[in-house]
Amino acid sequence: MDDSLERIAEEVSCCSLCRLSATRKYAVPGDGLCSAHLIIIGEAPGRKEDEIGKPFVGAAGEILNKALEKAGIERSNVFITNTVKCHPPNNRVPESDEQSTCRFYLERQISLIKPKIICILGGVAYQSILGGQSIMLNRGKFVNRNGQTYFLTIHPAATIYNRTLLKILETDLVKLANELNRQKIKEHLPKNITTENNRHSDCLNTNRDLPMHNK
Repeated sequence: MDDSLERIAEEVSCCSLCRLSATRKYAVPGDGLCSAHLIIIGEAPGRKEDEIGKPFVGAAGEILNKALEKAGIERSNVFITNTVKCHPPNNRVPESDEQSTCRFYLERQISLIKPKIICILGGVAYQSILGGQSIMLNRGKFVNRNGQTYFLTIHPAATIYNRTLLKILETDLVKLANELNRQKIKEHLPKNITTENNRHSDCLNTNRDLPMHNK
């Protein structure tokens, strides 16, 4: 049987491969289009997500929705998920083994969607996916790794406790939207037209080790 987002969602909904399955109400596989050009990956489902079974439907989700709208990115055109598919008790950070267990589902989702850009929200997702250590030092940057482009920004939940970070999130998402639009325009140009160099002055060179800093 061919793989699909629906099949992955079914597997996630009854998954019992890690301890998070024992305390969840609903697993949260992710939400969005298989044809999405953008995947957004956060840390883990929260309490509200656990009650409903969909990602980013709580307070952080409202902040993300408004920031996406302000940047001109339609959430309906995006696929959104997390590094783990179940809510960790007491909103704790998901353990490394929980993240690695869920990675199988995430990698399959990415493989099916084949996004132009993966947006990583927050330090936990940054460390889990790219091995990075400081989201604040690297936010707003594009990372090229194994043929995939990633974009780094803060988790919208961080703006709940520090409102000054909201402008940073909004600015980063505008930058992300501009790059998505640039790629769409480039796709429709005739092949004999030379386009601008695709390298970003702020793109991390991932042929070298990522900078290691404390959070």
